[in-house]
Amino acid sequence: MVNQRMKAARQEKNLSQAELAKAVGVSRQTVNMIENGDYNPTVALCIKICRVLDVTLNDLFWEEKT
Repeated sequence: MVNQRMKAARQEKNLSQAELAKAVGVSRQTVNMIENGDYNPTVALCIKICRVLDVTLNDLFWEEKT
């Protein structure tokens, strides 16, 4: 599942994938894989990403019911 919400939140903060990666202590490739749905981050990493992007876990990672 592609994480469009994370990508949008990152872009709203005017952060590149590399800048977000550096802020949370992972590689740019990891951020790219999370956004593309190819990597399932740990809860700890999710929390770090949310703190940097100033959003909640629900905002980025909670699956919406369809």
